[in-house]
Amino acid sequence: MRSLVLPLIVVAVTSVSAHEGHDHDHAQVVEDAPKPVESLTHSFTPTKIKAPFLEQFTDDWASRWTPSEATKKTPVGGETYSYVGQWSVEESSVFPVIDGDMGLVAKSKAAHHAISAPFAKPIDFSDKPLVIQYEVKYQKGGNCGGGYLKLLEDGFQTSGKEFSDKTPWVVMFGPDLTCPGAKLHFIFRHKNPLTGEFEEKHHKPAHMPAIGKTTKLYTLIVNPDQTFIEKVDDKEVAKGSLLKDFEPSVNPEKEIDDPKDSKPSDWVDEAKIEDPSATKPEDWDEDAPYQIPDEDAVKPEDWLDDEPDMVADPDAIKPEEWDDEEDGDWVAPSVKNPACEKVSGCGEWKRPNKANPDYKGKWYAPMIDNPAYKGEWAPRKIANPDYFEDNTPVQSLKKIGGVGIELWTMTEDILFDNIYVGHSVEDASALAKESFHVKEEAELRKEAGMKPSGEDDEDDETPDRSFKDAPVAFIRKAVFSFIELAKIDPVLAVKTKPETAAALAVGIVTLFGMLGTLLGLVGASQAPVTKSTKKTEAPSKDEKKDAANGSEKKAVPVAPIAPAGEYVESTPAPAASSSTTKKRK
Repeated sequence: MRSLVLPLIVVAVTSVSAHEGHDHDHAQVVEDAPKPVESLTHSFTPTKIKAPFLEQFTDDWASRWTPSEATKKTPVGGETYSYVGQWSVEESSVFPVIDGDMGLVAKSKAAHHAISAPFAKPIDFSDKPLVIQYEVKYQKGGNCGGGYLKLLEDGFQTSGKEFSDKTPWVVMFGPDLTCPGAKLHFIFRHKNPLTGEFEEKHHKPAHMPAIGKTTKLYTLIVNPDQTFIEKVDDKEVAKGSLLKDFEPSVNPEKEIDDPKDSKPSDWVDEAKIEDPSATKPEDWDEDAPYQIPDEDAVKPEDWLDDEPDMVADPDAIKPEEWDDEEDGDWVAPSVKNPACEKVSGCGEWKRPNKANPDYKGKWYAPMIDNPAYKGEWAPRKIANPDYFEDNTPVQSLKKIGGVGIELWTMTEDILFDNIYVGHSVEDASALAKESFHVKEEAELRKEAGMKPSGEDDEDDETPDRSFKDAPVAFIRKAVFSFIELAKIDPVLAVKTKPETAAALAVGIVTLFGMLGTLLGLVGASQAPVTKSTKKTEAPSKDEKKDAANGSEKKAVPVAPIAPAGEYVESTPAPAASSSTTKKRK
């Protein structure tokens, strides 16, 4: 019961300020972040690889990156909040490997973060591959939080401080911890050539990466021939076509159902009907019972016919406050007869039932093909007035003017590093060898050395931690993640996690329903307490004298009490009747 009530109490505290713990109006860059004290075997050396954009967060990083100062409106109340999440460029604080290797870290828990960097020149990938690659490290483990990049439309470059979720972007790529579970986003914004409106196209099904506390490498390659490849840790995890593997599809259907068409009234869409020529067999007995007494059964030899199954509890004691005149004769509660526990049974023996071999149940006519069947009805197709054909969506995408990180996270210390945006698959692979592959094995060794044998990190989000495999961990993760988010913004929590919200609502209703039922049963099981109307004081001397002389006192008439608004004619009270014995339930 306590485990059910706890979430109710925590959810009730959703009025906690969304800015608790943030005393700054806008995101700030944290200076002089602490450096991990550990002997490292590798030293950082800036890469010599060139690209349209390549960021390793060297000393001059602040000249390229601008924290957002934009303000957003919440879904309710008209209140506002800002991107108060703090950013810091620092070395990894968990499993560090390369001395002097700095990364961009989202420092704040339960906060909105936004930061962006413009490109020196817009990137056009209409005739050459677009390669996006970067590292993400959830240093505090998995909890609700994004780790994706947004490739921003050319033109945003002069509005870095106003960068927000409303800033137009071209491609969004990277991991997202959805609590529970994780997915790898690949989304692009396609412009409808007829309406001029943009629509997001999502790769489906999205890959589900394993996310722990070590560095992960994410790579996306979009080719001019409309194909793409996704990689995680330099290994291919998905590939396909922008024309076939995205929802909604780039090109709409050529034909659609006619909204004005309707099914004819005489349309027969029942494929099977009862055989009208079939008749019930004469020997078919619909009244035969499903079970009959087993005539072969024999009463066990140790069966005690004369012993009752239940007996009065010999240890029960009449309560001191029991009044036989008011409460009736006291009867001890019944308990199982101890003599029956050592034998097959007590009381009257009855034959057990068995399945009736003659049982056939209700007769139904067999089903046959319907001769009038016309098939399943469907509306006729008409030409789609909104149809268009864009067989080269890559060439339709806008140029990219910069990169942005705009996310909401419930965990802190998410580290981004070695961001590559360019056209060379080979250069991206070479950069991975210089950095990621140096860290990968060393970090995994350190992580394995810190964990006790056979113990898993509860905060790690892996695709194997499903409801089927670990239901308690799955539910625990979902509930507490929802509660943490609800403390900040209840409406946002419901919108982003509708399944968890619905499950909690059902749980709350069920809990109160159980409590109501329990209280109803308890109330129904209590016998009403009847107060005697006669005097219970000790008899006076005159009363004792009258009793000794054998005289009887006449009953005193009692005036009846009428309900409010009614008149009742007074009548003499009847003589006292003989007492009726009551038994307490």
